[in-house]
Amino acid sequence: MESTTEKAYVRAGVDISLANKVKKAIAQQARTTSRPEVIGSGFFGSMFELKGYREPVLVSSTDGVGTKLRIASLLKKNDTVGMDIVNHCVNDILCCGAAPLFFLDYIAMERLVPGQIEAIVSGIVRACRETGCSLIGGETADMPGIYSQGNYDLVGFIVGVVEKRNIIDGSSIALDDVILGLPSSGLHTNGYSLVRKVFNVDANPSCLNEFDATLGRSLGEELLQVHSCYYPQIKPVLPLAKGIAHITGGGFVGNVPRILPQGLAARIDKHSWSILPIFKLIQEKGDIEEAEMYHVFNMGIGMAVVSSPEKVGKIIGVLPQAKVIGKIIKREGEKRVLLD
Repeated sequence: MESTTEKAYVRAGVDISLANKVKKAIAQQARTTSRPEVIGSGFFGSMFELKGYREPVLVSSTDGVGTKLRIASLLKKNDTVGMDIVNHCVNDILCCGAAPLFFLDYIAMERLVPGQIEAIVSGIVRACRETGCSLIGGETADMPGIYSQGNYDLVGFIVGVVEKRNIIDGSSIALDDVILGLPSSGLHTNGYSLVRKVFNVDANPSCLNEFDATLGRSLGEELLQVHSCYYPQIKPVLPLAKGIAHITGGGFVGNVPRILPQGLAARIDKHSWSILPIFKLIQEKGDIEEAEMYHVFNMGIGMAVVSSPEKVGKIIGVLPQAKVIGKIIKREGEKRVLLD
């Protein structure tokens, strides 16, 4: 029988019984990602037994999907953003050389919508399974008065591990080292506030369903392309990498300097790869200067790997999709990334 407290919560816009049902459904999906190191479930904290390492260093990161969620909500397709958040977080810790261990999510909306949450979690679970990462906990929250109807927030938290001797921090990067780029699938999870403004998405959501010949699909399908996960690709060549930069918000200018030692800069050849059609479309539609495009978007390169010149051939042999896109140069002046 429903308690007086539960009835009061329902009147306030929070359905405790529904929330419990949703959490049970999530737990069932999460169990499919379990690793042997996961201990128990249903506690106030999730437990993971770390073993098999000599000098383990834990690497953690947290991030959100941003306003790409608005596109997913409008199109009623929410599984891909679940994959986005996992892949984004996995890529971030990969930059230190870390392998993913476990993941936690946070989903908040005005009122819990079971179908929507199930789709989100299905994407999270799929991405976790593909990277061998366990979904060991999280939170779903009814927050009436904070979120508007149909909108939600999605945040992820990841923990990975790397042997101390294998940490990749860019400190060994030297003059004339080579920068290789791995292709992105599109915007990934950055620049969507600008994109929504350029295409006037909020006022005219129907534009998302319009087929675009230059894209070969609808605008909405293009904008929901899943954020590429680079861990399976880069893992075999980690010993050959001196530095790895995830090209997210801020583009090359905002991310490559994070791995560069003092006194060094990066020269990027913008003509060394083909710009994806979506970026050309955004630039033309929004009348955006090229410099701003490279500062906001990844422009078709989702991850940059720095190695010594003699190891480039080995890396490309394992990663034929990788392209040489630049080199390390001596820093002169304030700029740490030069786009030629």
